[in-house]
Amino acid sequence: MKNFGKLLIIFVLILFQNEAFSQNFLEKELSPNKTYVLLDHPTVKNIETINFLLTNHIFQLPEIEFIGVYSQAENYDYNQSVALLKKPEMSRFHLQKLDGVMSSTQIFEQNEWTDIFKKLFDHSVGIFFFGGPDIQPEIYGQKNMYSVVTDPNRHLFELSFLYHLLGGYQSEEFLPFLKEKPGYFITGFCLGLQSINVASGGTLTQDIPAQTYSKKNAEETLKLKKDQLHRNYWQEITKDTLLMDDNFHQIVYTAHPFFLEKVKADKSLRPLVLSAHHQSIDELGKNLIVTATSMDGQVIEGIQHRLYENVFAVQFHPEVPALYKEGKMLKFTPTDAPKSYFENLSPEDRDFHRKYWETISKAIKASIKAEKMK
Repeated sequence: MKNFGKLLIIFVLILFQNEAFSQNFLEKELSPNKTYVLLDHPTVKNIETINFLLTNHIFQLPEIEFIGVYSQAENYDYNQSVALLKKPEMSRFHLQKLDGVMSSTQIFEQNEWTDIFKKLFDHSVGIFFFGGPDIQPEIYGQKNMYSVVTDPNRHLFELSFLYHLLGGYQSEEFLPFLKEKPGYFITGFCLGLQSINVASGGTLTQDIPAQTYSKKNAEETLKLKKDQLHRNYWQEITKDTLLMDDNFHQIVYTAHPFFLEKVKADKSLRPLVLSAHHQSIDELGKNLIVTATSMDGQVIEGIQHRLYENVFAVQFHPEVPALYKEGKMLKFTPTDAPKSYFENLSPEDRDFHRKYWETISKAIKASIKAEKMK
């Protein structure tokens, strides 16, 4: 019995040490001989997405390792990510937890996270910000009219990190980290784009149908053109289980050269993209330029930073694995024939998405090169 008790204690200690070890990468495992990219909000889904893109050579960075960074106060059980990363095939992914809880009055200034933000920045060449729920409007100076805020502490963490990286209208005296490494890579998808904007001092439209098109409900919203819909509102009026959450719609490039010169996109193409959001950029944050919009020009679909060329983001979702392989058959309206996401895209649309990931890969390689030249 005594031996059993000792074994139990040893087992608990090993379990505790493994978990602490796996969520404190900077202190335990960081290697000066390796190159790291950060993944904000490293859920199982987000880690598996990046791994899929790497494995299928859509995202082409064979020597890079990844550090998932997150706040311990987020509404997500990161033990799931810990368990995933114990698999041998996930050895290039790691986790770094940040303790503490910040108030909204502290995020746009130096705070208790500043030092670890700087350490993460110093030991990485870029960072991804993924999709997610609505940001609390009070942060960008608005009353909550249409936002559903389910993970406020995640937003406080991400917005503070982005503010430290880029700065914003909140303070002209604050020196952003990228002043030191202007070639550093930052990108975002959907919420990621919105977070870059809010962190830089911009604002959001809280609900596109209500505020942009004056639509009161799903029935009215579905009378809009399909290219004006940014998620699937059919789900609100029918129980069809084959309906997709998202919508495919076209976008158009602005006169800014990002998509034509950096992505090398076909000038005549109005690519079909996948989106699932009801909010969008309203007033632009500091030093942000619009690179693409919806077909009617009402929704900003892409941005790039005016000073830091490797900082860019999109409102749509080019990271979704289903865009690159045959998968589940779904439909947009109840009367549609079910199709996979892959089938919804033309060969030209697929080429656009792959070129976008090539652009991300090149931007990270440029950041690595700039780091080595320091």
